[in-house]
Amino acid sequence: MAIPVIDFSKVNGTGEERAKTMAQIANGCEEWGFFQLMNHGLPEELLERVKKVSSEYFKLEREETFKNSTVAKTLNDLAGKKSGEKLESVDWEDVITLLDNNEWPSKTPGFKETMTEYRAELKKLAEKVMEVMDENLDLPKGYIKKAFNDGEGDGAFFGTKVSHYPPCPHPELVNGLRAHTDAGGVILLFQDDEVGGLQILKDGQWIDVQPMKNTIVINTGDQIEVLSNGRYKSTWHRVLASPDGNRRSIASFYNPSLKATVAPAPALVEKDSEEINQTYPKFLFGDYMSVYAEQKFLPKEPRFRAATAM
Repeated sequence: MAIPVIDFSKVNGTGEERAKTMAQIANGCEEWGFFQLMNHGLPEELLERVKKVSSEYFKLEREETFKNSTVAKTLNDLAGKKSGEKLESVDWEDVITLLDNNEWPSKTPGFKETMTEYRAELKKLAEKVMEVMDENLDLPKGYIKKAFNDGEGDGAFFGTKVSHYPPCPHPELVNGLRAHTDAGGVILLFQDDEVGGLQILKDGQWIDVQPMKNTIVINTGDQIEVLSNGRYKSTWHRVLASPDGNRRSIASFYNPSLKATVAPAPALVEKDSEEINQTYPKFLFGDYMSVYAEQKFLPKEPRFRAATAM
């Protein structure tokens, strides 16, 4: 079983071909929570540059630090004990977050220019994907974007996590990244096209998200689940540590503004109330993030309830 791979250029077409592609994306959102886009409009040349600067940045600015990190030392100590105990509370991951207004790596030539250009292109893709979701959910064009921006304007959060999962000497004792669902809205992942490790939970089974060259993996976060009143689900996923290869993973998050109130779209609640009685709660995204910070690796339903109570 493999997650859906969809030719995104076909949403610009007409007739049956476009309808079929829209249906594939709806299925990806409803049944999987994850799908891969090819022909997504990001220039191949830009993606090659992103790979190059990310790998160079890790080698130049992070590799040595990671070798001497607490997680590396703790893992080696634990392996030496041969107790069979696992490291449950940390991840075998090196990560930095890029925002428009925080400090970026400065020693790697071309890193800032390339990643700034990449983030601008990716944000446009995120907004196109949200418009496709609007249409598939029978919501007005721009509904999700407006909800995340807390009205008109540009208040939504757009962050990019540059992660590396270096070769792990004891992959059986630690996770690359523990299983979780994503807190936010729409996540766009540019993953390594050779080294695998990302898995999603589908029908009780862990399934590999197959590495493919220069595709963008889309997944839906908890806020899309709320906004769609459960029509689209956020999916549990994890990264396995591996003894071989340094897996690169660049995940960008289009999330609501912390001030935005997130609630099911009224049109969907009316439509769903005839079929099901479930309505998701309404809360401030900032409150949800406070809960998520404490409960990221725990079930999501209590998070929804806790954020509503704040």
